[in-house]
Amino acid sequence: MANFHSDDFRYDGSKPFSIKDAPNKIPDIYDSKDEYQQMLAESAQELDDLQSMMYAHNRYGLLIILQAMDAAGKDGTIKHVLSGVNPIGMKIHSFKRPSETELGHDFMWRSSILLPQRGTITLFNRSYYEEVLVVKVHPEILTRVQRLPTELTEDPDKVWKSRYKDIKNAEKYLYRNGIRVVKFFLNVSKKEQAERLIERIEDPAKNWKFEEGDVKERNFWDDYMQAYEDCINATASPKAPWYVIPADDKKNARLMVGKIIGEELGKMNLSYPEADEKRHAELQSFIDIIKSQNNA
Repeated sequence: MANFHSDDFRYDGSKPFSIKDAPNKIPDIYDSKDEYQQMLAESAQELDDLQSMMYAHNRYGLLIILQAMDAAGKDGTIKHVLSGVNPIGMKIHSFKRPSETELGHDFMWRSSILLPQRGTITLFNRSYYEEVLVVKVHPEILTRVQRLPTELTEDPDKVWKSRYKDIKNAEKYLYRNGIRVVKFFLNVSKKEQAERLIERIEDPAKNWKFEEGDVKERNFWDDYMQAYEDCINATASPKAPWYVIPADDKKNARLMVGKIIGEELGKMNLSYPEADEKRHAELQSFIDIIKSQNNA
């Protein structure tokens, strides 16, 4: 079993990120299927315990952003890593193509209204980062779909630099309001993605998820990789780091994501509220009342 150090996959702006140097696979961090299941269960329990404390503490919120190419394992990661967290304190939002209402607003509007409350975790399956990924690969979206004024789109490079800056400032704003942001890029290889897409087509339980557009977008693979590299380098910061997760092995990826989320929660100054002497005496009196009700 290989050791796993999250800092090796963390990008906070202190070092450049190169997509060519980022691994798609690392040695297994589990020895067997049984050990994987045990590690996953322990991680899920830890996340539930930390989230329960976060909910009671009610000072911090956590926004988890999950970005990846199609078939990289986003849905499976969410299902296996966070299924044990109490749904009272956990929300998941999957962003699809923008609706007409969403297109009528600024590019961060549809995600801004879904940000986490203090005491809770919110996970974005895709996010406002699509605006500097998909839209950057297909810049015609700016004018044909988003209908931005022509004078704002004449220089595409300026558009992306502005959006990077807006995103970075928004994440700083969240941090200053007690909302922590942690971002994951599930880094799947083109070859592995191809195998998963074929498997999806052949599996009746999965082929409903397949879209012809998934195949078309593979033609822009290099453009997407460049967009991810540019995006991560432009928006990584100590307060809102990116973690680039090797995703060719789904089990490894799930364990890594779970461990990192636990570490990020552990960095918060979480605690359960402590009762003062007066409140403690009141609570004790309630015990006597409850017991007496049994004899009523």
